[in-house]
Amino acid sequence: MDYALIWALLISVGVFTYVALDGFDLGVAMLFPWFKNEQERDIMMNTVAPVWDGNETWLVLGGGGLLAVFPLAYSVLMPALYMPVIAMLLGLIFRGVAFEFRFKTKRGKAIWDWSFIIGSFVAAMSQGIMLGAMLQGIKVADRAYAGGWFDWLTWFTVFCGFAVVIGYMLLGATWLVMKTEGSIQQRSYPIAYRAAIGLFACIVFVSLFLPWQNEYIAERWFNLPGSIGLWVLPLLLVVLTIGLLNALNQKREGSPYLWSLGLFLIAYAGFTVSIFPYLVPREITIWEAAAPENSLIFLLVGAVVLLPIIFAYTGYTYWVFRGKVRADSGYHD
Repeated sequence: MDYALIWALLISVGVFTYVALDGFDLGVAMLFPWFKNEQERDIMMNTVAPVWDGNETWLVLGGGGLLAVFPLAYSVLMPALYMPVIAMLLGLIFRGVAFEFRFKTKRGKAIWDWSFIIGSFVAAMSQGIMLGAMLQGIKVADRAYAGGWFDWLTWFTVFCGFAVVIGYMLLGATWLVMKTEGSIQQRSYPIAYRAAIGLFACIVFVSLFLPWQNEYIAERWFNLPGSIGLWVLPLLLVVLTIGLLNALNQKREGSPYLWSLGLFLIAYAGFTVSIFPYLVPREITIWEAAAPENSLIFLLVGAVVLLPIIFAYTGYTYWVFRGKVRADSGYHD
């Protein structure tokens, strides 16, 4: 069995699950400036309060799994991305503190509102910058990072950061469409519509720019006839975008969020196709980065036990807190 490939698939599932789940609560926070009413903000926060900390379980799985299973990739990526990683963690800390403190104060509520907004924006922006840094390439020499402190900071990585911000706002808006009613829901529809168009435009731009800038990616996507099968991804991107916009126009409640997840899944699949089989693009493959096989087997036994438990309690939490969140529901310790 190819244990390195199995672990790459497991970590990929964990990362996508994090994006799908934590993405909407980061997005809800970044939508606060569009909702000035204090009661509306209370309801918005209450839609994510029961689940936000459980969503971050998957971030721990992704980062911890990378360290344990692919230590070489971890040792290269961390020095290359120290600053955005630290910024992301600080943003998540501010957001987490805001959840607890906002409901305990009256005079300082505005401070914690902005902590919630800014912390979520910084976390989302940092994740996009890290994604962009991986796509543009990381310098490696003698199995170690060979670049500078600010190689991660380019116009392309900043663009990817804003693309992730827009995508998370789309998830947040469609989550509010599904979980709220009245004025919050109605004002979320046009926000989601504009964010969907913005995300589609960002994905198209990156999809055109990367093959032009990188020969490896160009060969992967345009080396006919082998690449013909990959063109189902851009076709699905168009179909999913049209489906999402139609669902928003028809004021549907549950399906827009699912359509949005579909957009993220297609973008994630495109990213995977573009870099496979590398963990550090064009430098270190999955198999070169993997820990010894005995370690992979030992860790896989634990994953086989723990992952179903994590999926079970995550699903149970969402089931318990299903349905609409109204003004009379609250977040209490």
